[in-house]
Amino acid sequence: MSGDQRTALLPLPASRAEIKKIQSARKKIAFERAKTAKWYQGKLDHIDTNKLDDPEVWGQIPIVTKDILRSFDHADFVANFNIAPPEDISEYWRSGGATGKPVFYPRTFEDVNYALESWARSYPALGIGPGDLCHISFPIGIHPAGQIWARSAHQMGVGMNWVGAGNAVPSDAQIDLILALKPTVLISMPGFALNLVNIADTRGIDLAESSVRTVVCSAETLSDAKREKLGRRWGAEVFDVFGMSEAGLMGAECDAHDGIHIWDDMYYCEVVDEETGEILPYGEIGTFCVTPLYTNNATPFLRWNSGDIVQIIEQGESATKEAELFTMIKHAARTSGFFKIRGVNINHAEFEDFMFRNEDINDFQAVLSTGEDDLEHMRVLLEVKRGSDEAAVHEHVTSEIKRIFEVTAKVELQELGALAKAFEASIKAPRFIDERG
Repeated sequence: MSGDQRTALLPLPASRAEIKKIQSARKKIAFERAKTAKWYQGKLDHIDTNKLDDPEVWGQIPIVTKDILRSFDHADFVANFNIAPPEDISEYWRSGGATGKPVFYPRTFEDVNYALESWARSYPALGIGPGDLCHISFPIGIHPAGQIWARSAHQMGVGMNWVGAGNAVPSDAQIDLILALKPTVLISMPGFALNLVNIADTRGIDLAESSVRTVVCSAETLSDAKREKLGRRWGAEVFDVFGMSEAGLMGAECDAHDGIHIWDDMYYCEVVDEETGEILPYGEIGTFCVTPLYTNNATPFLRWNSGDIVQIIEQGESATKEAELFTMIKHAARTSGFFKIRGVNINHAEFEDFMFRNEDINDFQAVLSTGEDDLEHMRVLLEVKRGSDEAAVHEHVTSEIKRIFEVTAKVELQELGALAKAFEASIKAPRFIDERG
């Protein structure tokens, strides 16, 4: 069975005009479902259901944020947002993100069917099909990405090794599986994909010579520097996809790697001004809001604010059916953090890019602490690539941090594989640690 021959729950629309019609019809359904949820009661009564395609009318719907959801305990969250009876609940999904109180979303059997469709669409968009074998290193559990992605491969005729994250199957064991089973695709958070090549390096194994020819990333920011490093160390083409527990897998890159093509028939997306909430036109940068059009049978979110800072691009450069049909988002930042030390703000993403652009660096960890002198200090734990001049790399990194970021850091060389071993116990690699009191 090829991916093109399967009977899809939601076949790709014929055109962008058809997508507009689907959005118009499904927005009404989403709106009517939301009106039955306790939290929305009294908030939507003044809005004309027949005018939802008018941006001024749609913009009157209140935006839902993470802080609103996290203000409830689980019982109160379910009471305010869940509209499905217990017999319809198939499973719960944990919210994403590495910080803040997690939220657990009920999902109906119908929600899960549409979610499987959203993940299944990623395979042809990424050029993955029958004959490919995937090695998935996402957590297989209550967070949906790993288990739904793995399950969706079956309906596309794609092979799948259900491996799981490093805290369940250690990096050494994952490397052995890759060498023995010879997958063609690695599906992983970018940080863990780097961990694997760094651990392999300590064993004298070059994973660029492995069977993996495609690396698919999600759940962490994939900067240009990190993409280049992954591509070089794996000898593979690197793709990014985008999704969230509140909705499903929302889209994927195609061959031009110029942004994420969003399944516009499944999700109604908008970019709004962070301060005013005004809906912004294509091309302008703002905060990303999504209304699920099908995965809304339990939690009918309208205008969910993911916290991502993006712009919507009307047309990408890829030569694929997905690029022809679907608009594209580009991330300006994905709620990326920063730290301030001795009055200097250092953006995590910028510091990470600086480190990963250096081909002599395997990995790093920045640690902030308060010394016995009551002053703030920054240590950078550094793994240097096998065969590189450690003294020269140490000197270069120390001087460049001072020059670029205007901070004096104590650079400490680590044994090969030490950071990767420490990171694999965490779902997302903790490259920035603040130990200040």
